Amino acid sequence: MRSENELEGITLLGNQHTRYANDYDPALLETFVNKHPENDYVVTLDCPEFTSLCPKTGQPDFGRIVIRYIPDERMVESKSLKLYLFSFRNHGDFHEDCVNIIMKDLVALMQPRYLEVSGIFNPRGGIRILPFASYADNEHQELRQQRIAANLAETL
Repeated sequence: MRSENELEGITLLGNQHTRYANDYDPALLETFVNKHPENDYVVTLDCPEFTSLCPKTGQPDFGRIVIRYIPDERMVESKSLKLYLFSFRNHGDFHEDCVNIIMKDLVALMQPRYLEVSGIFNPRGGIRILPFASYADNEHQELRQQRIAANLAETL
């Protein structure tokens, strides 16, 4: 079981008075200590109900965001991630921008060994957009290149 010290800074989990942000807010993100930093392991977080707004028309866009990462010292707390992703609901940006913003915010938050964000957006105007963004520390650059190549092969 985790100690109170290890749970310090986690304010949203278990809070009965959850407030939902009206616009994009990276300050919602919280972390906790990775108890297994000696291991390279993958954490996958899947948000099948992501929404944002088209920056030009204001029309809603719907999609799925999949985040995969190899943690180092810190890990993202899932309720804070849920509220953070919900904060995009009234945020106007293109799909590609949303995916890159999420990746950059999570890298700044956790400083993981490796992190990738995939967007699987519902078609608009008959076109499905599938952006992919990734980050790797020096030791995981080969993995990053492999994942970019695999993503390119999947979408062709």
